[in-house]
Amino acid sequence: EILEGLRQKGHEIVVVSPENNLHVKPSKNFILKTYPVPLKEEEINGHLQSFLVDAFEEGSFLERFLRVHRRVQRLFELGFIACEHLLYNKELI
Repeated sequence: EILEGLRQKGHEIVVVSPENNLHVKPSKNFILKTYPVPLKEEEINGHLQSFLVDAFEEGSFLERFLRVHRRVQRLFELGFIACEHLLYNKELI
């Protein structure tokens, strides 16, 4: 609703996202610009699925905490890689 309101007021909205993003889909309310990253969508999905499995798997609190911590750390690393590739994309920057 917010994007629609901004668009109606004449604003041009540009969303920048990695090519293999999981959540941002094209819309009439904004221009979607993508950039390449060295990560495959299957790899990202695999890490997300592993995170969910580890989060609900049996074990002591400490075991579960450490497993989830490692998964979250890896997801942040993937996000960092995507951000880094955006910063080195001369066309978009």
